[in-house]
Amino acid sequence: MHTAEINRYLVVGNPINHSRSPQIHHAFAKQLGDKIVYDKAEVEIGGFAQFAEQFKAGGGKGMNVTVPFKIDAYNYVDTVDEHARAAAAVNTIKFSVEKQSHGFNTDGIGLLRDLSGRHGVDLQGKHVLLIGAGGAAQGALLPLLQAGIRRLTLMNRTVEKAHLLLQQPVFRNAGVDTTAQALNVLDEPADVVVNATSFGLSDEAIPLQQDLVSGAFCYDMSYGPAARFCRWADSAGATISVDGLGMLVEQAAQSYFIWHGHMPHTQPVYEQLRGADTKDAHRLPV
Repeated sequence: MHTAEINRYLVVGNPINHSRSPQIHHAFAKQLGDKIVYDKAEVEIGGFAQFAEQFKAGGGKGMNVTVPFKIDAYNYVDTVDEHARAAAAVNTIKFSVEKQSHGFNTDGIGLLRDLSGRHGVDLQGKHVLLIGAGGAAQGALLPLLQAGIRRLTLMNRTVEKAHLLLQQPVFRNAGVDTTAQALNVLDEPADVVVNATSFGLSDEAIPLQQDLVSGAFCYDMSYGPAARFCRWADSAGATISVDGLGMLVEQAAQSYFIWHGHMPHTQPVYEQLRGADTKDAHRLPV
């Protein structure tokens, strides 16, 4: 057993009932012999900092942060890592024994580990199309640019927002050819297409042309019923289309490592969440 005391963690968001983070982290703890308590809390809009201070004062060790509080968390913490700084968003907070709060962003790391480790995607020399310029895309940009890709196209409804994002020094100096484009404007076929938008949260038709994904490996950061882009891409001719359940598990594993100093095995937890009987069930979302 790695620790003798019960350590308290939680995930905060609004809404939060759908979160699988408690299930994931308790599975990690059982696997590694750690004793933790991991809860979820719905926090009122505008009340993040006060809630975080109360949790820290009560002996809380760490927090995961989901929509819509990742920017609030970024503004709250005392220090940030390079991924959180690049994303201007925090999804993991660690409280030190000195009661300092340290912010991290594990989303992009989770994406890369799922792409390469679980789905066998070699990004070296590839052209990646990243759709969306909001918080999810910002969290993915730096890890993607550091993965050896040749080119990255950032596509967004408002092309000016995508352009401004790419002009930030941390992205501009990454040594990768980057381009901002409006929806459905692409001058070179992409090898890998990553959806970082909220397309799946409404019943509107996916506003993309099929040739954007035809022949490409497609990845939807959403999972489960919200992964409508994943199902659309599969029907539109993607070579393979997967949802973001693996990213959820991998980013949680990185958070777990930040807090506890040891890395859990993610595949058993992924399979438990997927609830699949066939080895290829990861290719399409449930």
